[in-house]
Amino acid sequence: FITRVPPMKTYTIRSTFAVLTLAAVTTAGISIAADAMQNSSNKHTPTATVVTAPWNGEFVMPSEEVLRSRLTPIQYEVTREEGTERPFSNEYWDNKAEGIYVDVISGEPLFSSTDKFKSGTGWPSFTRPIADTALSAHTDTRFFMKRTELKSSMAGSHLGHLFDDGPEPTGQRYCINSASLRFVPKAELEAQGYGEYLSLFED
Repeated sequence: FITRVPPMKTYTIRSTFAVLTLAAVTTAGISIAADAMQNSSNKHTPTATVVTAPWNGEFVMPSEEVLRSRLTPIQYEVTREEGTERPFSNEYWDNKAEGIYVDVISGEPLFSSTDKFKSGTGWPSFTRPIADTALSAHTDTRFFMKRTELKSSMAGSHLGHLFDDGPEPTGQRYCINSASLRFVPKAELEAQGYGEYLSLFED
């Protein structure tokens, strides 16, 4: 024998299935959107650091496993994989506080706020490094163009690029990713081992 489901019951079953399916899709969509928002937030907000002890001028490069565990995804992508963060949505592009910027991996001093200027690019920009020995320059031919890539001397972190369109007195623009930097406020320089750089802020 073949039992036929009345039309009304068939409609009810199909309607219920459609509602359940729609609910599942909606829930999945909300979950995906939430994950995307969380990933986006983490990606553009550097909060981690590798070296936590006061700076003493010495540094031993950690393994890649240690770096991955201590850096945020965007910090690792920028410093180790030569990535580029989004402009205008990174940590230091509009930072106007006095202090110095150090390598997020090694803690090596790289730039001073006294040399920072508003470039309009959406990335932290400086007219010069804190010391010529702090950076190394490399030829970058990616994306069908020739540029000067900048790396930190101690950790070899990818920092950004150098351009010849900056203001006086150097005429240069050191365009740097916030994710490769850690900012040390002037008031904390002594405590964090950078007391020798306080002279940069004397009148």
